[in-house]
Amino acid sequence: MEYDTKIPRYSTADKTSFGFPTGRERWPIIITGVIDDAYRSVSQCDDTEKRDEGKKIVEELARLKYEVEHDRPLVPIRDDGYPDVALYNKELEQLGNPSWLNVQWLFCECYLFRRINTSFSLSTYWKGYDVFARQKIKTFRSSRPAVLELAGRYKDLVQKLENNKGQATDEESDRLLFMEVCEICLWGNATDLSLLTSLSYEDIQKLQGSEARKASEKNILVNDLPAAYDLLLKAKKEGKKERRVDIVLDNAGFELYVDLILAGYLLSAGLATVVVLHPKSMPWFVSDVVPGDFAALLNALANPRHFYETPSEDDHLQDKIPAPLSDAEADQLSYLFQEWSRLHSEGQLMLRPNRFWTHPGSYWRLPHVEKELLEDLKTSELVVFKGDLNYRKLTGDASWDPTTPFTEAIGPLGPGSGVNILALRTCKADVVVGLKPGQDEELRQTEGGGGDSGARKWAWSGKWAVVSFSNGQ
Repeated sequence: MEYDTKIPRYSTADKTSFGFPTGRERWPIIITGVIDDAYRSVSQCDDTEKRDEGKKIVEELARLKYEVEHDRPLVPIRDDGYPDVALYNKELEQLGNPSWLNVQWLFCECYLFRRINTSFSLSTYWKGYDVFARQKIKTFRSSRPAVLELAGRYKDLVQKLENNKGQATDEESDRLLFMEVCEICLWGNATDLSLLTSLSYEDIQKLQGSEARKASEKNILVNDLPAAYDLLLKAKKEGKKERRVDIVLDNAGFELYVDLILAGYLLSAGLATVVVLHPKSMPWFVSDVVPGDFAALLNALANPRHFYETPSEDDHLQDKIPAPLSDAEADQLSYLFQEWSRLHSEGQLMLRPNRFWTHPGSYWRLPHVEKELLEDLKTSELVVFKGDLNYRKLTGDASWDPTTPFTEAIGPLGPGSGVNILALRTCKADVVVGLKPGQDEELRQTEGGGGDSGARKWAWSGKWAVVSFSNGQ
C-alpha cells in the first residue's frame, strides 16, 4: 500500500462507481456460477472421499456467497502455503478489516478470487481444479464463427509473410497490418466472462467478426499503436539479434486465440524473435488465462472436428447437433495447431506464469516487491498488457482526472522505468486516463453514458477502448 498512488481508489461503497453494482450484483452471480460448477463436478465423482471433500468445498463457497450478500467483514485468507497469503492479510489489516460492500474495489475483487482458490488449494483431492475451465472452453466453442474467420485469414497472412521474406515491402501496408492485428487483439476481450454473465450464443457472435471490428474502430478513444509499431520496427531495422515481446494475458478462450494470432504475426513479420506469454498462476477473474488454458486451446485445434462437431452438454440438453466443419475449415485450424505448437517447441513462444499477477495490489508495487520480474521485463522490447484488469492495476484503479497522461498514471512503471508498455484495454471500469479535455464530459452525455449522475457509465460497458503507450527509457 505504501507504494501506491495517493489518488483515492474506487470503492464498493461509492454509488457512482461500477464497484457498487459489482459487489451487490456481479459477485453473487459469479459465486453462484462457481458453486454450480463445483456441484456438477462433485455429483459426477465416483470416489467417495473426493466427493465428500468436494461437498465441503461447495458448503464453503455457499458461506462465501452469504458473506458477500450480507456485507460481512472480510476475514483473513487461510494459509495454503503461498507467500501471497501474508500480503493479502497484511493489507486487509491496514484497510481496517473492512466489509465486502465498503472497501477498495480492486483489492476486494482480487481477495474474492483468492478466497475462492483457497477452498480448492487447501483440499487433498481438488488442488489445481479450475472451477472456470468448463465456462472458458464453452465460450471458445461459442466463438466458432470468429475463430474460423480468423483462422483462414491468419493462414493466408503467415504464408504471405513467409513468401515475402527478404523482399522489400510497402512500409505503409506493413504498418496498417500491425494496426489491424492489434485491433483484433484489443476487441478480443469483448468476451470477458466476468462481465458478460447473461449473453446468449447469438450475442457473443455479434461481438466478434470483422464487421464488428470495423464498426468499433471509431470507439478507440486513445490510439498509441503507431508509437508501439515504430519502436518494434526500429529494433528490427537495427538488426538486434534477440527482440522479445511480452504479453501479459487477460482472458482465455477467444481472446487467448487472438493473442496467439498476434504472437504468431509478430514472429512471422520479424517484429519479434521471441514472444513470452504471462498467464495467471491460479483461476482468476472467471476467464483469465492459466497455463492449462493454453494446452486446452491447442488440444481443441489439434482435433478441430472432434472439438466443434461433438455435441456439448448444452447441445445434448437442447437436442442440437453442431454443424460439421468443411475440409478447408478443419485444415485451417489444424494449420494453427501446427504453427503454434512448432513455435512453442522451438522456444519462440513461451509461457511464464508469476504469482505477482494475482497479488492484491497495483502494478505500482512491481519495482519494490518483485524486482526479478521487473528486471526480466526490462529485457523486452515491448510489454503488452491486455484487458481491463491489467489497466486498472497499471493505473492503481484510482480516480485520476481523465486528462491525466497515461505515463503519469502508471507511476514507477512510466518513463525511466526501463519497461516499454502498451496497454490494450476495452473500458469496463471507472478509471480512464489520457483523454482530451472535455472528452469525458462529452461521453457522459451519450446514451447510457451517465449524464449528470456523477457516474462514468460510458466506461463500464466495453463499448469504448483505449490503447496507451509508455516509453520507459
